[in-house]
Amino acid sequence: MPTALADFIQTTPLCDSHEHLRSEKDYVEDGPDLLKHLFGNYVAADLVVAGAGQAAVDRLLNPSDPDIRARFTGVERAWQSVRYTGYGEAVRIIARELYGLDEITADGLEAALPLHAALRQPGQRLHILRERANLDHIQTDDFVRACAVDPSGPDFFFYDISWVSCANGEPDIAAITAETGVAIRDLATLRQAMEAVFAQNAAAAIAVKSQHAYNRTLRWQERSDAETAPVLAAYLRDPQSLSQEERLCLGDWSLARGVELAIEYDLPFKIHTGYYAGHSRMPVDFIKPGNLCPLLAKYPEARFVLMHIGYPYNDEMVALAKHYPNVYVDFCWAWSIDPFSTGNFLRQCIHAVPSNKIFLFGGDTSWAGAALAYASQARAWFTRTLQAEIDGRLLTEAEAIALAGRYMRDNQYDCFRVADKKRLATSNQKTK
Repeated sequence: MPTALADFIQTTPLCDSHEHLRSEKDYVEDGPDLLKHLFGNYVAADLVVAGAGQAAVDRLLNPSDPDIRARFTGVERAWQSVRYTGYGEAVRIIARELYGLDEITADGLEAALPLHAALRQPGQRLHILRERANLDHIQTDDFVRACAVDPSGPDFFFYDISWVSCANGEPDIAAITAETGVAIRDLATLRQAMEAVFAQNAAAAIAVKSQHAYNRTLRWQERSDAETAPVLAAYLRDPQSLSQEERLCLGDWSLARGVELAIEYDLPFKIHTGYYAGHSRMPVDFIKPGNLCPLLAKYPEARFVLMHIGYPYNDEMVALAKHYPNVYVDFCWAWSIDPFSTGNFLRQCIHAVPSNKIFLFGGDTSWAGAALAYASQARAWFTRTLQAEIDGRLLTEAEAIALAGRYMRDNQYDCFRVADKKRLATSNQKTK
């Protein structure tokens, strides 16, 4: 019989603070075939690391190839090696919850094709996420700056202003000019264009997001207008001409302007920390969350949401969240990367970090089936983690339930002003 804690975690709508979801139009008209819905997520990297070979994984995820059986059998041996990883567990949840498959076999996949066709109909994406996954809302980074009310779910789908190209020191000048109407000629006009981006999008946006750790170090230092102006001038003449240090200069300056605008418009600023997606490329000195300390100290009024628990630098993340009032820890993606470490990290946070600083979940996925599976996985591991606290007599069940409510929903509503964003989105839809 389920405990009161388990029942609470299963039935409470869960805020999803980070996805890369494709749009409703993309899902219906150009969405995943069955194999891509199952395997078109982070498990692809595990398959390569387990020896499948990139060509076999590419074929697995190629919907233009109609031979479902051959595409799967090409990676089946590697699949058996990764089925118990966090990524593999999520695939098994998709198979079970959406396709009724307790085991993934070529015969089972072929039999599931009609079910998959039914899931690709209009409205099914929202149904999977809101009703079946029991998500409260979703925050999506779709890699663009523009944010608008999503008609496929106005009070459910919210979007981040993407700041990654700016933080990389590679602002896409032509696109920003087209979006804002501001011709960028120098630092003053770049600042003006950045202000226009926020003026146009901040009301609908849920946050600002940058994942510049994929391309440069997270280490930040303050840059003056005087030292940045000639770098921008060189970039405007020839974007390929900058040295790595010059790109860091322009990126640091641009990141700071984004943080200042996020403060002005009362938006949290999300930053990818820690582990990389994919395989075979991860400069670990780039990704340490402790590299951000100068930025955190410079902007105490900002709300910095540090993502993915900084894995594998979890202890640094505990220290940052404990020390800096403006730091929040987002467990997005972490439950799938390494569920045991993530559970242990949460237990550290319970006893070291104020309870208003934790966001439990984000799937960090492109397709609805993976988001459902990652949410189910997070609930299960979260339940085990809190039950261990109860079993160890560190928390009562009532205390664990109270924490669960904070981590699953209340903290996100406070930090991201979710209720206000939902009201605004609904109001805007009614006036159209």
